[in-house]
Amino acid sequence: MQRPEFDAISNYEEFCKYYWYREELIQICKAHGLKADGGKIELNNVIRAYFSGEIIPPVKKNAGDKSAGDKATSDKSAGDKPVQERKGRNTVRKKSNPVTELTPDTGLIACGFTFGNRFRDFFSEQTGIKPFKFNVDMVATAKAVKENGDESFTLGDLLDIYYGKKSYATYDKSALQWNRFVHDFCEDEETGIYREKLKAAAALWRIVRESDMPKVYSHELLEQYKEELKNCT
Repeated sequence: MQRPEFDAISNYEEFCKYYWYREELIQICKAHGLKADGGKIELNNVIRAYFSGEIIPPVKKNAGDKSAGDKATSDKSAGDKPVQERKGRNTVRKKSNPVTELTPDTGLIACGFTFGNRFRDFFSEQTGIKPFKFNVDMVATAKAVKENGDESFTLGDLLDIYYGKKSYATYDKSALQWNRFVHDFCEDEETGIYREKLKAAAALWRIVRESDMPKVYSHELLEQYKEELKNCT
């Protein structure tokens, strides 16, 4: 079955049968007055909510933001003061006290979490695993926590994500489907007849992507659509 237009899809389960690029998800969200920023995981969550009857609208800008006219007047009133001096006054921020000791109760945002050695060593001590490797759900969760500004989320919570005790955000594994498809296509000896393997793989992927077929390569798939790939030989 070929991929239908979004408005012809009746539920989220049907929507998930098809592959959607991030740019397509953004356009869908914008067309339906939905929040249209973030990664594929966030956009998919917005669309899932839409199918369940919940509208997640775009984030409104703060009403207190200065308009362009106000900004121009403010700049003009600054007179002959050097640009660097004016900029310096506008960008002064309080420096928060750095977190020196990491514990499971330490806030992920408060400690400036990264995937660097300091935090790798911390999780290595907590799990007894050396070398420690962050899994994909930890990566997706840390990104979501920062985007949400969730100051209540701790390193202990991230440890629970590692052990699978709780979930916050999951890695969008569909992003790996194309890479796996190309790899398996090129591993098939029968694809040696194509001068431009990547072009042939892309043509076959396009057929699969726009259908409700599983987004995986198989030799049977190649045999079925050989005619469509003739221009790649």
